Amino acid sequence: MFDVIIAGCGPTGAMLAAELRLHDVRVLVLEKETEPASYVRIVGLHIRSIELMAMRGLLERILQRGRRRPAAGFFAAIDKPAPAGLDSAYAYLLGIPQPVIVQLLEDHAIELGAQVRHGGAVAGFAQDDDGVTVELAGGEQLRTRYLVGCDGARSTVRKLLGVGFPGEPSRTETLMGEMEVGVPPEEVAARVTEIRATDKRFSFGPAGVGVYRVVVPTAGVSGRAEPPTLQDFQQQLRAIAGTDFGVHSPRWLSRFGDATRLAERYRVGRVLLAGDAAHIHPPIGGQGLNLGVQDAFNLGWKLAAQIRGWAPDTLLDTYQAERHPVAADVLDNTRAQMELLSAGPGPQAVRRLLTELMDFDEVNRYLLEKITATGIRYDFGEGHDLVGRRVPDVDVKQGHLYGLLHRGRGLLLDRTERLTVGGWADRVDHLADPTAALDVPCVLLRPDGHVAWIGDDQQDLDDHLTRWFGKPAN
Repeated sequence: MFDVIIAGCGPTGAMLAAELRLHDVRVLVLEKETEPASYVRIVGLHIRSIELMAMRGLLERILQRGRRRPAAGFFAAIDKPAPAGLDSAYAYLLGIPQPVIVQLLEDHAIELGAQVRHGGAVAGFAQDDDGVTVELAGGEQLRTRYLVGCDGARSTVRKLLGVGFPGEPSRTETLMGEMEVGVPPEEVAARVTEIRATDKRFSFGPAGVGVYRVVVPTAGVSGRAEPPTLQDFQQQLRAIAGTDFGVHSPRWLSRFGDATRLAERYRVGRVLLAGDAAHIHPPIGGQGLNLGVQDAFNLGWKLAAQIRGWAPDTLLDTYQAERHPVAADVLDNTRAQMELLSAGPGPQAVRRLLTELMDFDEVNRYLLEKITATGIRYDFGEGHDLVGRRVPDVDVKQGHLYGLLHRGRGLLLDRTERLTVGGWADRVDHLADPTAALDVPCVLLRPDGHVAWIGDDQQDLDDHLTRWFGKPAN
């Protein structure tokens, strides 16, 4: 019997498996595909996701395979520089091929002891008071204490669970790919500048030596799930640009719609949802992969605590309470961005106004923090403004704060040198460091790096340790 079976080994499923293995949870990941995706789409890790990778000691290996880019121009592709003094040591976008980040995260999970089975698809399940019986497509049955659906927008787990997925279907479709061109760069640049003056959804720019990334809107919705063909791109380019630019030798081709949906519930009994199984939205702003990975970081330690037996009664419920509103906000900001890309005079007037407003640092910073998830504050009740927020990777006497979070445990950063984690030492680390670069006396961090408490009173600390980490061991 497994503790957790995860359906889907994309970034969300692989990251969740690794987080669970940090706490010795027995994990099986079922991935229905036998081979990686044939196309090499570049995705971007935003600031908060990069921070999370640093927290788990993964960032160096990821940096070796990615490319740093400026943290700017995310919101509706409005070209504004990043505001000065961003509150992060990782204030950049990291572009990386999607198959590469998926493989890196899967390798990480396997290194920690997760089992990953490719060619295994969930066909059905039934849950009871003690666990979940999972049936695979070939008829094999497996038993687990919990099942998590990380199986994408068409999630089998969500459908079998009967959870509603309200929202809007796709109204428009966009083709995206990388390919070579057969005309001089200056000819491409001149025509693209002319088109983008009225069509912000169109993009045609360099993506390497001799290669261009092409984003071209279509006239409607095809309803096809398979990637488009080069001929589809040529036809649509001629319709919009009057030329197909001699495109040839594609590296990868894909299509996406603007469907926007959010699962009504993230948990029903012993079955949970995360990533695209719980929410879908247009890729504008590049938030999708990041949102799913951050779901995994939020859920992993809570589900592990439930399985290990020390979770407070309501801890697992905080997964939906915290992450559902975050996803709702992402859906809203992508809706707004898609409107700002519309060619109509009204949306374009709003776009011009917002472009002016983004010259104000506060507006630019607010929108950047929204896209990069660094502005999230979970509602933990009244208290210091930092409570519920993430903490940057500040300097501590042992180097950097995130280096102390590799094991996925809580952390008390104690600048008073007077407090203790006592009976919670089996799940919360303690660093007494008056030199830590924070202007508060003590900080209790959850395993996901969010601040659970600030203060200097031992009894108050004990109350919050109990709230987040259960009863003391002794």
